[in-house]
Formats: sequence, structure tokens, C-alpha cells
Amino acid sequence: MHRVLRARWLLPIDRPPISGGWIECAGGRIVSVGGGAPPSDARDLGDVAVLPGLVNAHTHLELSWMAGRVPPAESFGLWLRQIIRERAGGPAADDGAAIAAAEHAIISARESGTVLIGDVCNKLVNAPLLKANGLGGVVFHEMLGFNATDPEGVVRDAWARVESVERTFAAFGNHEDANVRAGVVAHALYSVSPALVTAIARSKRTAPLSIHLAESIDEVEFLETGRGMFRSLLRDLDAWNPKWRAPHMDPVEYLDQLKYLVPGCVVVHGVHLTPSALERLRDCGAFLVTCPRSNQWVGAGTPPIAHFYASGVSVAIGTDSLASVATLNMFDEIAAVRRIAPEVSAPSILESATRMGAEALGFSDDYGTLTPGKRAALIAVRVPPGVQDVEEYLVGGIAREDIDVL
Repeated sequence: MHRVLRARWLLPIDRPPISGGWIECAGGRIVSVGGGAPPSDARDLGDVAVLPGLVNAHTHLELSWMAGRVPPAESFGLWLRQIIRERAGGPAADDGAAIAAAEHAIISARESGTVLIGDVCNKLVNAPLLKANGLGGVVFHEMLGFNATDPEGVVRDAWARVESVERTFAAFGNHEDANVRAGVVAHALYSVSPALVTAIARSKRTAPLSIHLAESIDEVEFLETGRGMFRSLLRDLDAWNPKWRAPHMDPVEYLDQLKYLVPGCVVVHGVHLTPSALERLRDCGAFLVTCPRSNQWVGAGTPPIAHFYASGVSVAIGTDSLASVATLNMFDEIAAVRRIAPEVSAPSILESATRMGAEALGFSDDYGTLTPGKRAALIAVRVPPGVQDVEEYLVGGIAREDIDVL
């Protein structure tokens, strides 16, 4: 289908906004982008800003059924124990209610402007739902096992599950915009044994590696001393490995030693990373996904977002799950980034929520900017008539009812 759309604002992301811009699309792809007089068959959308669909680089759809069940906590350890108890007493991932909650979350995310998602999961049951509902992205099949006795076997079995679910994608719809990839990843350095982390890294295929890193100060203490909350938790869960020894390193250095820190690695949270650790991420070509609303909800602290950007590391944005945020609306997360780091420019924040997210998930050829040849995965946001700085307006928080998927 051929269409030309004109809007009060066009945000290509890789260049400044175009006032009174237009975009021509055909066959689901962008053909051309311009300003001034549009082609004669242009449809005028009025007072809206048209921009690339947003990228939620980190969430957990499997936890969608937990929305509102685990209140904000004063410490990460307290929140973690609460969520473990709640999950143990709740429905299995393949239970009908859990799947319905995940599908509702997917639809809600799409309706609020998200076109790509990085979904971390343990059971893979929701992976086909992304494709069935026209949402693309990466499914990160997450491994846990601090005392895993057969790391290679764990990874081999995980890839077999990934290959099995990939074969089912066709049965859940054939949406041109729903390109879904999958890979095997580690949960965190405090929950996965060093041997298993390394085995996962060796098994990497086309999807990027991802890991939760330095979300809480407890993780930093655990890797430096071998003591603290995580040691107690692992013992209580009967998951402790008495042969494990603390590496006496910061999380990024240890990740590098385990051969997991490769170019394109998607590091999530980073709340308690030092400036030198951030520079190390930058130098190796990693991506840092910040999820500020969740960090504050779970008692992990407020991420030093301005330092993230100042370090030069590539910053993407994620919501985390409905177990620790009220919505999967990426504009709510963008607004949190702006509140925490007012010194970071609005264009940089919008780039993180589009182009950087697409690059982090490995979809930069098709998503993230309004560039000829890329997919026409567009959204329109209603903008009040008096707005002059459209980028600043967009990072201030946009309600779902003001967003249209084009």
C-alpha cells in the first residue's frame, strides 16, 4: 500500500525535527522523507508528531500477571524475596491466566507506541504471542543456576527449547512487522555460576547476549567480598555453591573475565557501576539499558543516568516488568529519565528510546529512524498547538490516548 503522510512535526531521530514534514511509504517501507510542499496525494494528520515506533529494550512479559501484587520496597533484597514468594504461589508461566496477562501487556505496549521489545523469559511460552500480535524483537531465554553441575548440558537443552519455539512462530500469524529472534542468556552474576555464564557466552548465535548487572549495591558487595544478602538468599534457596569464591572485582570486570562482555552485549540496569566500569562498557561496544522506574520501585536506587550519557556508553531504555512498574508505556519511562536527568538533552533521550534500542536488539537496519528503506513502523503523538519545542514536549510524558500507531 502506498501512502504519504503529512504532519505538523516529523522526527527522523537521526537529524533535527522537520516542521510541516511528510513521509512517503510503500510496501511497508519508507520511500522518502521531506519538508515543504508534500506530494499531492498526502494525507494531513494535523497537529501530531510522527516518529519511529519506540523500542522497549528490557521487560519480562512472563511476570505480567504480577501487576500490582508486589509493592515498592525499601531494599532490593526485600523486594526480591517478596517476588520469589509471590511467584512460587502463583500460576505457572503456561497457565491460561498468565498467558492472557502477557498478551494483554503486549497489546498495551503496542498501542502505546512500542514496535520492538526485548523480552526476558524463563519458559518461552509467550514468544509466539509477540509475532501473533505484530510486535517484533528479541526473546531472551534466561538461565539461572548458581550451582549448575552440567553447564554445557544446560545450554544445549536451552537452545533446543529455543529452536522448538522458533518452529512454532508460523502458526501464530505472519505479520511483516513482527520479526522475532531468540537467544540464550544469563540472568545475573549472582544467580548463574561462572562456568554457566561462560558456556552461555560461547553458545551465542545471532541474537545479542543480555544480563542484569549491578542493579543493586548487594551485587557489588557479593562480587567483592562473597558476603551479604545474595549469599544468604542463595543459601535459603538451597542454591549456594560452597566451592564458589568471590572474584574481588567490579561487575563489569568480572563479566569481561567470564568472556560474556562482547561487542553488542546488552547490560541492563547498571545502577551501581563506577565511572571506569561505564567506560569499559563503552570501549567494548556494549549497550546499557536503563529502567529507572523499576530501579526505584524495587529499592535498588536511582540510576545515575546523567553519568551514563556522559560516559559515552550507548544508552537504551526499558520498562522492566509489570511486577515493578505501573505501565509498559515507554513514554512513561522516557519521562522518568527526563525527571532524573534534566541535563540530558531531549533528542538524546528520544534517540535512546528508538535508534539505540533498535541497535541494542540488532534491528537497526529496519527500525529506529525515519530513513528510506527502513520499515514504516510509525507512531503519531498529538501535540498541543502552542508547543514550539516538540522534542522537549515528547519527553515530558505522553498518555496512551494521545498515541496512534500508523
